Amino acid sequence: MTTRKKISARFVALVAFTVTLAGCATPGPLHIYSLASTTAQEIRDDGPAQATNVPSFLAAGETLTGFTYDPFTDHFFLRLAPGNRIRVVDRPARVVKREFTAESTPATGGGDLAVRQRDGHLFLTHPSEPVLVELNRFGKFVRTVALAGLNKAPAGVAYDAVRDRLLVLTGGPETRVIAFDLDGQVVATIALERAVAAGALGYDADQREIYAPLASANGIGVFGDDGRLLRTLAPVAAFLDVGTRSLLRMF
Repeated sequence: MTTRKKISARFVALVAFTVTLAGCATPGPLHIYSLASTTAQEIRDDGPAQATNVPSFLAAGETLTGFTYDPFTDHFFLRLAPGNRIRVVDRPARVVKREFTAESTPATGGGDLAVRQRDGHLFLTHPSEPVLVELNRFGKFVRTVALAGLNKAPAGVAYDAVRDRLLVLTGGPETRVIAFDLDGQVVATIALERAVAAGALGYDADQREIYAPLASANGIGVFGDDGRLLRTLAPVAAFLDVGTRSLLRMF
């Protein structure tokens, strides 16, 4: 065996060993995670046959306002009201990993959120202003991102990990998704073929597909980057996100 082949074999063995130790999820088809309402008691996983639902850990009096999934850590982030709290749920362990207060966000209202996988930074929609609030993975304030040309609060947000941009749902009678760079400048505007509900947005960066609950409340719409409706999925969802689980979990 050549030296190069030996190194490759050792690397594959090391990866397999690390995966076993971490107990992390194996790669598979796209998963669609959703919650049916603001008080749903479980996070539904519409993935392969072996996919299992996960408790949301919502307590009496708590309301969900936003939801996102981080495939690098295999964690769900739930934005809660009243207040400005974020609950982190470990998907495979089915436990609450941690909970924290989102700095510099109004305690009087919530909204959607998205995670940037490479560093765990969170982008939260502001409940009344056309901005996003960027936090680190522990809820510490990083900065405010003013969204150019937007004159109302974002209705949903998702992160495009391939092109390093933010997708913002505008809501209203003319439903649009606007792609912004990380400085809040417009990159592209997408008019969706069907009206969608405010409050949730997911994006499959590899397939370049937008996911959002349909306004008619009869399923999830999957749209192309041109805004055309590609297909409709059955689950009724108030909140959703999509993602293929990573080979290695970054805790």
